Amino acid sequence: MKLNIHTQLDYSFTEPTDVVLQLEAAPLDEQQVEAAYIAISPTAAFARVAGHDGIGDRVVLNVESRLTVDYTATVTLNRLAMDYASLPATALHALPGGVLDYLAASRFCPSDLFGTVAESEFAGLAGGARIAAISDWIGHYLTYMAGSSTQYTTAMDTFVARQGVCRDYAHLLITLARASEIPARFSSVYGLGVEPQDFHAVAEVFLGDAWHLVDPTGMADPSGIVRIGAGRDAADVPFLSSFGFATFIGQSVEVWEV
Repeated sequence: MKLNIHTQLDYSFTEPTDVVLQLEAAPLDEQQVEAAYIAISPTAAFARVAGHDGIGDRVVLNVESRLTVDYTATVTLNRLAMDYASLPATALHALPGGVLDYLAASRFCPSDLFGTVAESEFAGLAGGARIAAISDWIGHYLTYMAGSSTQYTTAMDTFVARQGVCRDYAHLLITLARASEIPARFSSVYGLGVEPQDFHAVAEVFLGDAWHLVDPTGMADPSGIVRIGAGRDAADVPFLSSFGFATFIGQSVEVWEV
């Protein structure tokens, strides 16, 4: 599958401000980035650094008063379709060192508070079968509602409110997976079929010695997902971080199949 991506951002600032962007498709074995181009308004400083876990790049800027970004790319996806539900969990002693970090609680994913919930709701299930059940449970009990959460909403808040957006769905799945001793991380992506079109968030779970994408909102199939970055939760991979006050002017994201 080949997808086109077009993203535009427009923000203003009252004083010189440091900004970090992570919105470009990551070059990976499973996705080849072609004809990518990013246009950024003049800045006082510009640098590229590796993203979390070496996935994608972060662009570090110093912006004086206005930031506009225009990003386009064509991405060819060759991700192998796999039914993760049939995969076994990887024994903890066999997990790669970097994967162990994704068993721990994090800012938006307090998995240490969900052990009882995970066992009571998904008893008797393990590995991919438990992840599939968690995803189905989230899809059944949560209502997708734009504006129902904020940048401070945690998985516990979402569990109580039973509503949220893609970020909240991903955080809750990650939390319940970690509470089930299955490594899970947050992935910022572009997704074909996401409505309304915007930056999208999904979970990744480590099963059968590899990471697998899971979208508990059901909007995007892994075959139509372009990965941007990954981390413990949304705090690690925001598309824009401003170290000072920023005023939103406009933003658009478009993803379509070639």
